[in-house]
Amino acid sequence: MRAGTAVLTVDAAGMRAQNSGLLLNMIWRERQISRAEIARRTELSPSTVSAIVADLEQAGLVRSIGAGVSRGGRRPTLIGFCDEAFSLVGVELGASHVTVVLTDLRGRVRTQSKASHAVRGDPEGSLQKAKELVHECLDAERVPRRSVVGMGVAVPSPVHPASPGKMSPLILPAWKHVDVKEWFETTFDMPVFVDNDANLGALSECFWGAGSGGEDLTYIKLATGIGAGHIIHGDVYRGAGGTAGEIGHIPVDSNGPLCVCGLRGCLVTLIGSTALTERARELMGTRGRKGPTVRDLVEGARAGDTAAKQIIDGMGAYLGIAVGGLLNLLNPAIVVLGGEISSVGEMLLDPLRASVRQRALSVSMAETRIVTSTLGERAIAVGAATLVLQAALRDRSLFPTQNVGRTA
Repeated sequence: MRAGTAVLTVDAAGMRAQNSGLLLNMIWRERQISRAEIARRTELSPSTVSAIVADLEQAGLVRSIGAGVSRGGRRPTLIGFCDEAFSLVGVELGASHVTVVLTDLRGRVRTQSKASHAVRGDPEGSLQKAKELVHECLDAERVPRRSVVGMGVAVPSPVHPASPGKMSPLILPAWKHVDVKEWFETTFDMPVFVDNDANLGALSECFWGAGSGGEDLTYIKLATGIGAGHIIHGDVYRGAGGTAGEIGHIPVDSNGPLCVCGLRGCLVTLIGSTALTERARELMGTRGRKGPTVRDLVEGARAGDTAAKQIIDGMGAYLGIAVGGLLNLLNPAIVVLGGEISSVGEMLLDPLRASVRQRALSVSMAETRIVTSTLGERAIAVGAATLVLQAALRDRSLFPTQNVGRTA
């Protein structure tokens, strides 16, 4: 008899947790909604809804925000989500920079810190730089760690679900013995979530950018590496071993340069930042001791520089080979280009679309919009913070048990 009672108790507790998560997500999505409307949509009893809302209010996640519009009776009290109740930290370990953002629970950046750093070859220095920047952001907003839900970390490497803190030794050999997740958890004593940078760019676009309407999308990061993140039915598609989206290692020229992955003529060897700047050095001439940068290329293209435009035309043509295959295979509603070079906009999109039209089924092309990101250079760091938010909305226990807010 006691065993049966225990099972019923566990089931009841599990059901309450499930309903609590359901209401939390509904209030977050709607921003403001009445108890009566929640009961109507969920088919939960008014008393159950009131009890769960009271619990969420005590946790500091929701609050009463005033009266709504009457539908013939008493005006309902609206419940709103507390976007600033807690904070999220997003860290981007790029190939040559570290970016840290502190956001609220609506993805709005409260503060940001960024520093150039040779991340690929310097694990210890990169992690120390990230530590400094995280402290810088927390101190700037006077945020105590106990009011931070957790930290998301974007890395320039595939991430295997069985070992999320490890990066590919093939792509980043210097990081072979480093567990990023373990290091950040030990250093900051908070939940840490790690994922590939392009995946988190896709998640950022899904929540706050081009895909916020709920469409399936692919985000392509154009930087030192070339990676893609896929959103299918609202979730990142990572593949069996975490390598879904490695579009940069699609061979597009059998006679092309040898890639670090061992293949020849990979997309990244032709349109990655290193390849672009080398081509710019050949065609545009050196500008300063280190030669042209991606920013020089962007500025040159905007100024009408013939060589810069030629380089971007070639980039669009090569990228179109991979994107054409992507459209035939996955047929996303939206393809979003991110990275500094994407800021040239239509100068890249025009040759890209022309190349795709030569390779994709017309029906696939007709159903897909190809655009550049509007989220800017911090899209991936914000996506890292969003990874924490997504996890917490699915598991309410990740939110701190008491809202302590900001320190005085």
